[in-house]
Parts: sequence; structure tokens; C-alpha cells
Amino acid sequence: MQLHSKVYIAGNKGLVGSAIERALRQQGYTNILTSDISTFDLTDPKATDAFFDEHKPEFVFLAAAKVGGIAANDANPADFIRINLQIQTNMIDACYRHKVTKLLFLGSSCIYPRDAPQPMCEEHLLTGKLELTNDAYAIAKIAGILMCKSYNRQHKTNFIAAMPTNQYGQGDNFNLQGSHVLPAMIRKFHEGKVADQPTIELWGTGSAKREFLLVEDTADALVFLMNNFNAPQDSKLDEDMFVNVGVGKDISIKEVAELVQEIVGFKGQIVWNTKMPDGTPRKLLNVDRLTKLGWKPKHSLREGIASSYEWFLANQDRYRR
Repeated sequence: MQLHSKVYIAGNKGLVGSAIERALRQQGYTNILTSDISTFDLTDPKATDAFFDEHKPEFVFLAAAKVGGIAANDANPADFIRINLQIQTNMIDACYRHKVTKLLFLGSSCIYPRDAPQPMCEEHLLTGKLELTNDAYAIAKIAGILMCKSYNRQHKTNFIAAMPTNQYGQGDNFNLQGSHVLPAMIRKFHEGKVADQPTIELWGTGSAKREFLLVEDTADALVFLMNNFNAPQDSKLDEDMFVNVGVGKDISIKEVAELVQEIVGFKGQIVWNTKMPDGTPRKLLNVDRLTKLGWKPKHSLREGIASSYEWFLANQDRYRR
């Protein structure tokens, strides 16, 4: 990308999309296109086509998606697979038909099998059964990778994908019914501190291990990939289309809960509801491909949680409840 290139961020109001916009502006990009539901509905193919016909973007970050935590995925699987497939199909095909120079499709680490070897390499895609609590969302994201590969093979496009680990940070979703684990913990511990509660209940046993990446680092990696990674047009291998994005080390949910508790300043006790699911036992990405390309994260987990809590405190009137 050149600093004057016309760059479209689909989903710029979301956690990752908004971070991509901040990263691009900080790096000096001046011709940035954005849209939200008030502009057009990404699940509507005619509206999507009209937007591309009018604005003619050169580079596209596809960060728009329906996302949520274990509870939301488990309760609404039809919504997660339908909406994501609709958005991806419309956007990827529009990028082809309107001759977009390059597309970056944002996936998720949930594409990997529940019992995949750890850390998970790109080659582990489609080698086993998915985690059942979010398999509908995972299948949609896998379909996005295969669409990118198929368009590259048939139409000689340059459509790539990135599979980030668990993300958190500025603009996160703190709604306890639909948020991911880390923002949910920040809110629970904060409200527990304010109310002087003796205990806070968390789901599962705390034994599951997760990897966390501050969304500012995620965005920096995605801009880096847009500029430094290209898809092979003749490859039939799914894993050649995408790159894992993470930190390469994980932490147990129990340990991250204790870290959030310390940073927030909650003085009570944690009670683990072992009747609720842990989800996938472990999700750690192998980031060797990204590291070899020349990228690495800039923030530690402690630094990231502290900055996320600061943002939460400063934005309690407008964060997603």
C-alpha cells in the first residue's frame, strides 16, 4: 500500500476494525474508507456492490463479522454462521468483481480442531473436529479462507487471511452476555470492587489455557501483512493463504483472572462455577511464519490489561454493555 492508496476497512466500528483505522492513520495513510450499518448492510449483496462501484477501493481489510464469546456462540449458532457467511460472500466477490488490488480477510484461531497439536500451525487446519461451542462460527471463518484460496486460483486475485488469537483492548465488548473472557473479567472485577462484593463467579475450572493479544498489536500486524505477505495464486493448500497472528505463549484462565483481579484491585475471592464449560482446553498459535516475516508484538499482557482497564474506566458512558 502507498500512503495515498484508497483503503477500505469493513467493520471499522468493531474492536479490530477501529484499531486498524487508528494504526493506518498513525502510519500516515490519508485515503481511508469506512462504513457501518447506517452506510449499508454488508449482508445485502446489492448494497455491497453499490458501495464498491461508487468508492472503488484498492485495498480492503475485511474485519466485519458477528462475534461473541462462548455463551453467545453456543446460544445463537444459526446467526453466527448465516451472518458471517453472508458478509464474507458479498465482500470477497465484490473485491474480485471490482478489481480490488488486495484483500485481507480476518479470521479467528477457533478455525483449528479442538484437540489440535499445540502450538497450532497453519498446517493444522481441517485435521480434526472443531470445538462444539463455536463450530458454526469456525466453519464460517474456514469457508472464508477457502473462498480466498479459490478466488486466487481461479481468478488470480491476491486475497490473504490472518488468524489472530484472542484479542482485547480499546473499544472492546463488555456486555456480559456476549463478551469474550478478558473484557468480561475486567467488568466483573470492577463492578465487584465498586460494590464491595465478597466473591466473583467465573465460568469453568480455570484450567483452560489461552493466548491474548492487545488489539493495537493485532492491527499493527494486519497492516504489516497487507504490505508484506502475498498469497500464492496457484496453491491448492489452504494453509498457504493465511498467517497466524499472536504472541506465541499462553496463560491459564485462572492465572489471567488473578492478573485482572490484581490490576483492577478487587479484594474478594474468585469462585469457579465448574458446571459451566471451559471451551477448548488449550489454544496457542504457532507464530513462526509471522516472526520470520519480521513482525512481533510490542505490549506485554500486563501492560495490555492495564491499558484496557484505563480505557474501560474512561469510557463507562459509551462502552458496549
